Amino acid sequence: MLRTSWVVGAHGNNFLKTTLRLAAERDRLRVVADQHGAPTSAALIADVTARVLQCMAQALEGDSRWGLYHLAAAGETTWHGYARHVVGRACDLGIALKAAPDAVAAITTAEYPTPAARPANSRLNTVKLRTTFAVELPGWRHGVDQVLEELRARQQR
Repeated sequence: MLRTSWVVGAHGNNFLKTTLRLAAERDRLRVVADQHGAPTSAALIADVTARVLQCMAQALEGDSRWGLYHLAAAGETTWHGYARHVVGRACDLGIALKAAPDAVAAITTAEYPTPAARPANSRLNTVKLRTTFAVELPGWRHGVDQVLEELRARQQR
C-alpha cells in the first residue's frame, strides 16, 4: 500500500490549479507558511505504483516486501513556498497572472481557519520505499514544473 500527500496534477482540482486561478484573478495572495510537505505529481505516483506492482507481481503472501510505503517527491516546502514557486514558474512560462511571486504573502494557519484541522507536518519518510524497490524520487519542483508546462501547452491549443 502506498501513502502520499499533497498530490498535484494537470487534471482535477488541486492546490496548484487553485493558486493559478487566484493569481490570475487577484493582485495578492495570502498563503499558509507553517504547514510542511512535498507536492507529489500524479505522474510520479503512477510511475512508482507501476514499478512496485511489477516488483510484487510474483511475490507470495508473507513476502517481507508487502506493507505500507510512503511515496512523496524529494525535498520539502510549505504551502507558501509552493505557491510562490507556482506563480514564479507560471510567469516564466508566460502564463498570464495578476499576482507576482513577491505578492504571495506568508500567513499562519491561525490566520486562515478551515473547517477541518490541517497537519503542520505532512512530510513523509520515503526511505523504506526507496531502498526496498530501488526507486529514485525527484525533487518536488520537477513534478510541479511538469504540470505547469502541461497546463501552458493546453492553453496554447
